[in-house]
Amino acid sequence: MRVGFIGLGSQGGPMARRIAEAGYPTTLWARRPVSVEPFSDTAAAVADSPAALAATSDLVGICVVGDADVREVVTGEQGVLAGLAPGSILAIHSTVHPDTCRELAELAGVQGVSVIDAPVSGGGQAAAEQRLLVMVGGPDDVVERARPVFATYADPIVHLGEVGSGQMAKLLNNVLFTANLATAQGTLRLGTELGVAPERLGEVITHGTANSFALGRIVSAGGTLDRLAQHAGDLLRKDVGLIAELAASAGVTPGIELDAADATLALMNRRR
Repeated sequence: MRVGFIGLGSQGGPMARRIAEAGYPTTLWARRPVSVEPFSDTAAAVADSPAALAATSDLVGICVVGDADVREVVTGEQGVLAGLAPGSILAIHSTVHPDTCRELAELAGVQGVSVIDAPVSGGGQAAAEQRLLVMVGGPDDVVERARPVFATYADPIVHLGEVGSGQMAKLLNNVLFTANLATAQGTLRLGTELGVAPERLGEVITHGTANSFALGRIVSAGGTLDRLAQHAGDLLRKDVGLIAELAASAGVTPGIELDAADATLALMNRRR
């Protein structure tokens, strides 16, 4: 299978490298030439447009930041859909609104192209170590065709259902992570006020039953949310906002999970 990849940042870059190093014929595209420079030691080719990349690919992975970015590289005049042949697969690794993936699937289906949503979790290091989590939504047969490529950087690969279900799972994961940040930060603060050093309390909890990924991120950042706010605050605000919107549209009333997530956003000065 020939693979194209767009979105070579801290997450997508290691994913693309694993694909290329696994021996798949790989083509890359990036807005900035500097983004493809780290791949000069691989056999990956570089295309001059998303359409040109798509024309030489059976599977194209998209790992750009948001909905508008995804739509631009997929549906633009020189976008991916302008080059994909019937029978090809488009995998949306970005974390976006489920409806964005459903709409793209409908649009792509007219020309015989399949779309699956495949958001990821774990970070670039997890991709490099072949242990990234991939949450997939789409038809069984299409997911199975893409699975060997995903397996070059991921374990586990969880197929959740129809197109959009992967995004829904990723957004719910991110809401819980955001909520956990507030409770972890609050516990460290309470411990400090009760005379327990936050670094020692963090060491205890990371080895206890209350351990969480969120707590580990706070402890590694020196006990504050400042670093996380700088690097992930805007993305977490986007994802929490999407879940709130999806819940409202479905007539579902969120509970403490959304309240705690909002508390974290407030601590980060990123109120939605």
